[in-house]
Amino acid sequence: MTLLGDVVAASGEVAATRSRKAKTATLSALLARLEPAEVRAATAWLAGEMLQGRTGIGWRTLQAVSPTPAAECSLTVGDVDAALDRLAAMAGSGSGVGARRAAELGALMDAATDDEGRFLVRLLGGELRQGALEGIMIEAVAAAAEVPADAVRRAFMLSGRLPETAHVALTGGDLGAIGLEVLRPVRPMLASPGDSLDAALEELGTEVVVEQKFDGARIQCHRRGEEVRVFTRTLRDITSGVPDTVALLRSLPVESVVLDGEILALQDDGRPRPFQETMKAFGATGLQPWFFDCLHRDGVDLVDEPLERRRTELAAIAPDNVMPGVVRPSAQEAADAVEASLAAGHEGSMVKALDSTYSAGRRGRAWQKVKPSHTLDLVVLACEWGSGRRRGWLSNIHLGARTDAGFVMIGKTFKGMTDETLRWQTATFPQHETHRDSWAVYLRPEIVVEVELDGVQTSTRYPGGVALRFARVVRYRDDKTAAEADTLETVRGLLP
Repeated sequence: MTLLGDVVAASGEVAATRSRKAKTATLSALLARLEPAEVRAATAWLAGEMLQGRTGIGWRTLQAVSPTPAAECSLTVGDVDAALDRLAAMAGSGSGVGARRAAELGALMDAATDDEGRFLVRLLGGELRQGALEGIMIEAVAAAAEVPADAVRRAFMLSGRLPETAHVALTGGDLGAIGLEVLRPVRPMLASPGDSLDAALEELGTEVVVEQKFDGARIQCHRRGEEVRVFTRTLRDITSGVPDTVALLRSLPVESVVLDGEILALQDDGRPRPFQETMKAFGATGLQPWFFDCLHRDGVDLVDEPLERRRTELAAIAPDNVMPGVVRPSAQEAADAVEASLAAGHEGSMVKALDSTYSAGRRGRAWQKVKPSHTLDLVVLACEWGSGRRRGWLSNIHLGARTDAGFVMIGKTFKGMTDETLRWQTATFPQHETHRDSWAVYLRPEIVVEVELDGVQTSTRYPGGVALRFARVVRYRDDKTAAEADTLETVRGLLP
């Protein structure tokens, strides 16, 4: 049996080094000695998650616990996973439930050492999500199981479940048997920022499609018979919130299908409404779906087929809902397409290689997004109290970029915030609070914000060694998790 202390020690070693090789070696050594029944839980914890999802434990409950730490490690991985199961099963509210939950949590914390207790607090509070990144965990699982990393990566991307993938790999199962399964979401393929349209065309050549890029919510749509499921980019099931899309999917001339696309709210003149209005419209009618990819049709998986084939299948299935675009455009036709997208009120264009396969979960160069200005998705680390007209509101946000070891601060901004934004921040940020002082409220790294900027410059002011120039808030990304925020490497790539 593996002790929780072994997991905590490995997590600490990973956080203490910047070497990807060292991180992978530490994690693979731990994974290799886990018992089969321990693999799922330990893998989830090292990635900053729990198998149980939410346990109902909030920061107030965690802060109210005053444990007497154990002198030596005795908790096993199985002990802790069972305790988390019991905590997750205590649903509901009320003094009775709260007392039982506090007693269970107190018993767990009393059995933990000081280091283990701190680890559990961060795990339950959601602060470990920036720990071992998925890419490193995939390499570690592959090394521990002595199988190719690409096999682990593909199985994970198609299943969307890292703990399950690790269990199959480390117990000698067949990773190749894990494939696309209709009604089970796969991790979406992601695009990389393009420097410009000309640069994207120079890199990808003439065998491309230039599509409009909508400022909507990413959706992945599954249908098998009359059963339909619609998922967000974070794999959350929103089927009940998009009745029009469900009806459309049921009307398509197929028995089974998996489509990738965007959904957005439109004004009466057909122009897109702001992203926030799309997010608020879930549960109502009037949301318009547009599809740009087909991953499966009538028993045939298409993820390994070139994009051109997948677009052909899509056009045959839902011709009226295909994302507008031009195939193999000349340089002038591509420029005209980008201009038309912007004129229609969209945020830019996508340039995609027609021979690209669907690399689920990967942010490759085969898809590039071209926008008229630089934008980054960053994580809010803290927020300062405002002054003057903004007194009493949480105003100036601290922005963090993602690294292998966590999130590092690269700037602040209070620009682009409306009164509605300030009210939302003041009401919402304390729900993610870890602590505060007279100056600011400090947050768990969970809230993603899109910022627009003029550029990036080197700086010794912030730990990341770079600073954002004239950053302003564009919107908060309810559809993204912190694990999808832009990396410090991406930010540094914008340096002159």
